[in-house]
Amino acid sequence: MSQAQKNLRKIKSLCYLTLGGTISYQFIYYKKDFEGYYKNVLQPISQRLNPEWSHKLGVSALKYGLFPSENFEDPTVLKTKFLNNELSNPIGIAAGFDKHGDAIKGLRKIGFAIVEIGSVTPEPQPGNPKPRVFRLPEDQAVINRYGFNSEGHDMVLKKLQNLDKNIFDRGLLGINLGKNKTSDDAAQDYSYGIQKFYKIADYFVINVSSPNTPGLRSLQSKAELQKLLSEANKTMKSLQSDKKPPLLLKLAPDLSIEELKDIVSVISAKDTKVDGLIISNTTIERSNLNNQIVAQETGGLSGRPLTDKSTEMIRIMYKLTKGKIPIIGVGGIFSGQDAYEKILAGASVLQIYTALIYHGPPIVKKIKSELADLLIQNGYKNVNEAVGKGVKL
Repeated sequence: MSQAQKNLRKIKSLCYLTLGGTISYQFIYYKKDFEGYYKNVLQPISQRLNPEWSHKLGVSALKYGLFPSENFEDPTVLKTKFLNNELSNPIGIAAGFDKHGDAIKGLRKIGFAIVEIGSVTPEPQPGNPKPRVFRLPEDQAVINRYGFNSEGHDMVLKKLQNLDKNIFDRGLLGINLGKNKTSDDAAQDYSYGIQKFYKIADYFVINVSSPNTPGLRSLQSKAELQKLLSEANKTMKSLQSDKKPPLLLKLAPDLSIEELKDIVSVISAKDTKVDGLIISNTTIERSNLNNQIVAQETGGLSGRPLTDKSTEMIRIMYKLTKGKIPIIGVGGIFSGQDAYEKILAGASVLQIYTALIYHGPPIVKKIKSELADLLIQNGYKNVNEAVGKGVKL
């Protein structure tokens, strides 16, 4: 063997040794301090990727168990009762993250008590053309116009039927229903969803508030909503089963006070009632954003700019309904303080999405820990005691 060949072999050995050492170091760092590893390694990488690709990778990582289970035991102060279920904590993942029911087990493992999948449409549809997701890091916000991209009822149902039922011990599975873009009968689409998933869902969401499907938000008008919820209630009553999941309605944050009053009149009636509200979906408003270039993109805005807007809407609807209809609070929750303010405004439980996009799995533990501290500091024994305490009925 020539000297040149010997030198080349040494160089190769050194490269392999360096690579092996680097991989070993990364693995040890990952296992020993996942929060630090995510913040310093994974998060910067994910923020440099195309937003939709980054989203898909995150869902896949959760699906295949690549993120470690949360090392946080929910304190008793976080216990809450919602829709006649006892939950170990009030934090859930909002619909839109796991659209097709791929990562339910992984989402439970990282600490969510509520996993809401969807929106799921009756027939498969691709959604809107790409690009359709845009980050606004200066605003801690995201604009999306996915447009109900869905694998359809049958494919999602097949996945859910294969789930281990023990996954949802002290947790809830919500199924967010949507209509197909080309459908001319929205009420029928939602009724199909109820009939398809009622044996599996812990609750249903009638989503009429996405800004990305033409004409969808018009279903929030009084006459349209009466028709839609009347059909949904008839479908629920027709089910030949003791299991009839609660029906929730998800609203847009851009409604006027008069529109909200109309909605309350509809959902309070016997034949068009709902068992809960989700407040709120994304907004089409674009005021006071730092990133004015990306702000020009059409779609729904989520994240920090929605924090106060959604909290105020929760407060209004809690007052209008006299606290009789449970509320899931969504929109711009990045900290325990954000969560606490929504609970005081009337939210019984909460959901996050954009915070997970920017801060990854460690954000779940952070919010829960901070919320627990705030509840204890203010003399509450559990979440339910604090619900609506900031509202004068």
